[in-house]
Amino acid sequence: HIRRSAHAAHLLWISCNRERKHFVLIAAIIIIILLTAADQLIKYWAIQELKPVGTMPFLHIGDKKILDLTYLENNGAVFSSFAGMRWLLVGTTVVLMAFCAYWLVRHGKKSKLMTVSLTLILGGGLGNLIDRLFRGGLVVDYFEVKLFRFAVFNFADCCVVVGVILFAVYFLFIEPKLSKKDETASKKGDKNHA
Repeated sequence: HIRRSAHAAHLLWISCNRERKHFVLIAAIIIIILLTAADQLIKYWAIQELKPVGTMPFLHIGDKKILDLTYLENNGAVFSSFAGMRWLLVGTTVVLMAFCAYWLVRHGKKSKLMTVSLTLILGGGLGNLIDRLFRGGLVVDYFEVKLFRFAVFNFADCCVVVGVILFAVYFLFIEPKLSKKDETASKKGDKNHA
């Protein structure tokens, strides 16, 4: 009787864990869609309102300019690298996004931080991919840092950069601890079976 109860509890735990995994994945997909939609709405606004004027003030403290909104069409990648290589950028983006989607589905349950980082990367990557495919290879950028000389960028770029930083933090600091914990649990399990 105790064995049956333990087995039933184990099956319930597995069922709840699967439901949690599916919930996390569905939530991540919804957030990816929302991030992509926000990016495209901002770009639509930039095309309609910012493009005709070129630049407008955005964040200033007194006389100090921090951030302006400046319309720019970028046919390259980060800092205008790979300019004019539309199909290379599309192909690379698709491969990297497929890798991120695989990791999200396969390993997303391991860590909330990894799930958040991959969700940000996918949302931002999809936003810029839509531009490359449907705006003649041009990505619409609009944030211009005025404190120092820096590239003009967009919301999707912010998502990708923050996602990559969080992904690096996960792999440098969290993954090693999880691997060590799994290894210790595996060794304990081996001793119990011996």
